[in-house]
Amino acid sequence: MKAPVSLFFALALSGAAPLAAQAPPAAVQVQTVARGLQHPWAVAFLPQGRFLVTERPGRLRVVEPDGRLRPPLTGLPDIAAGGQGGLLDVITDADFERNRTIYFCFAEPGPGMANGTALARARLAEDLTGLTELRVIFSQQPKVASQLHFGCRIVERRVGGQPDGTLWLTLGERFSRRDDAQRLDNHLGKIVRVGKDGRVPADNPLAGRAGALPEIWSFGHRNVQGATLAPDGTLWTHEHGPMGGDEINRPPPGGNHGWPLVSFGLHYDGSPVGSGASSRPGLVAPLHHWTPSIAPSGMAFLSSDRYGPAWRGNLFVGALKLQYLARIELEDDRVVAEHRLLEDLGQRIRDVRQGPDGWLYVLTDSPSGQLIRMLQK
Repeated sequence: MKAPVSLFFALALSGAAPLAAQAPPAAVQVQTVARGLQHPWAVAFLPQGRFLVTERPGRLRVVEPDGRLRPPLTGLPDIAAGGQGGLLDVITDADFERNRTIYFCFAEPGPGMANGTALARARLAEDLTGLTELRVIFSQQPKVASQLHFGCRIVERRVGGQPDGTLWLTLGERFSRRDDAQRLDNHLGKIVRVGKDGRVPADNPLAGRAGALPEIWSFGHRNVQGATLAPDGTLWTHEHGPMGGDEINRPPPGGNHGWPLVSFGLHYDGSPVGSGASSRPGLVAPLHHWTPSIAPSGMAFLSSDRYGPAWRGNLFVGALKLQYLARIELEDDRVVAEHRLLEDLGQRIRDVRQGPDGWLYVLTDSPSGQLIRMLQK
């Protein structure tokens, strides 16, 4: 089915989305935990109420419970900071309190102006001043001279509720190499799955397939900047479309998500993507799309009852371009309503995560970004 161009521009002019419900004022109270973060990209949670926050220019900081910013940690690798690249996602290991291991992804420098998304593991020092035992466990290939579309979200995989020793990492197609998203001999426009030691799991969907890189979990992606585990343990992601066509997906093993063959959006010059179709047999269709684009970033399911039973199980997605936090209601994995929160902030929402205390935490992306806690009134 083709996406009508006239409808696309009507939606763009009206500001409407395929499915959006304007909620009454949310019964939440915004509490600023920390200020003065330079383009913060991701937040992870440490014991004793501390936070671990990445800043895109290449700094990793511990934030104290009272909001005090510690000096940047030492021991990070060389980082190609520029454009959309830099120090991006970070998570703590499920067994962090015992092993103090963290994982982070970043723009890794290559020859000349080339770079690519890389995934590293390290140990956070007991005194919270630096990283030790740093090891890069995955490097995107090939490296490309681009400052765009790094993807870079990390999810620790669980089976039966328990970590299985592997990680998913999302990878952009670097903008200039979009056709490579359909090729299996590279990592551009892919989601990969690797072991925490960098090994390739033997049960990866394309392991052993001739001409395919064995790390690949799914392909045909554009720029995936949101990824999380659903309550049932499945991987959910979202990705930036071009002009329209931002998507929510649930990537199956070996699935082809269609970029750049199909899209609900258009290229930035107004030309159609591929033949202009939004779907095609054999390609994984999105669960939901936003047209016009909201520029999604960050993604989390709420499992706590902090905000009452109506919010439990909802999906939360940040919007960079439209500057709100989406609360998304689901029924049988279908999006049935979207409510816009935090619009009054007037800030780009880069990350959203549920903390160990059950509250939602949000990062705003600006030269003086904030870490925000959302409390129920």
